[in-house]
Amino acid sequence: MDVLHNVDCLAALKKLPSNSVHLILSDIPYGIGVDDWDVLHSNTNSAYLGNSPAQEKAGAIFKKRGKPINGWSDADRAIPREYYEWCSSWAGEWLRVLKPGGAAIVFAGRRLMHRGIAALEDAGFNYRDMLAWVRDRAPHRAQRLSIVFERRGDVQSAALWDGWRVGNLRPSFEPIIWCFKPYRITIADNVLEHGVGAYNEEAFVRHFERPDNIIRSGFAPGEGGLHPTQKPLQLMSALIELTTQPGQIVLDPFAGSGTTLLAAKQLDRRFVGFEIDPRYARIANDRLQTLL
Repeated sequence: MDVLHNVDCLAALKKLPSNSVHLILSDIPYGIGVDDWDVLHSNTNSAYLGNSPAQEKAGAIFKKRGKPINGWSDADRAIPREYYEWCSSWAGEWLRVLKPGGAAIVFAGRRLMHRGIAALEDAGFNYRDMLAWVRDRAPHRAQRLSIVFERRGDVQSAALWDGWRVGNLRPSFEPIIWCFKPYRITIADNVLEHGVGAYNEEAFVRHFERPDNIIRSGFAPGEGGLHPTQKPLQLMSALIELTTQPGQIVLDPFAGSGTTLLAAKQLDRRFVGFEIDPRYARIANDRLQTLL
């Protein structure tokens, strides 16, 4: 334990013992094309992961283009089903390695999170709740519809549709799926047998004052910028303390820059992490070395 492996978690999970992990806490790929590693479907399209003039002007915040919600083809519209199949490829192993009553807390994208929940439920998990992480910064890239018409030279339509936009409202929150492995009798019996199943409200409110399922958390100065989907250390620490005790084992199969593992180590939990990209595995290991 207390190790980060630079491996594909789909194979590495099979090597973990059954009923050995107390918590799985992971920021999984959302399947929305943030980067090459976030493309989890077989369909390819030359415009996908490209960029538009508006994105080039925005700079580093929005470097790549995704597909519109309605898709461009039947293959595009199959992406949600393929995301469900991808989640199903590891959900059963997650269930196997968790102790009864152990939590699986998963950051998921708003667009495809329902497919992830369905995959977890179909693997045998119980779905407990959805938390909402409210971010302190949320860039907004909804294009003005009037600009589209102006580029076409359609001044009349540009005036008519002034104030309208293409895309979504500002994405100020991200959903967090909270599932658990079923237990035999009651939570009270399960915590005595396996040490998990209940949640530590007292520890949670030390971070956020109230035991609400809407969480507001931001990055500490100098903390961010290590991974395009990095999460705040405080947020991961609160979720670890919510569901585990010191000495218990936390698993992150999609470790990224290692924030979950760093939080676990700081809180005196054991940890196991898998990260397929060697660049981020190095960053995560460097962060963990600072605690030695």
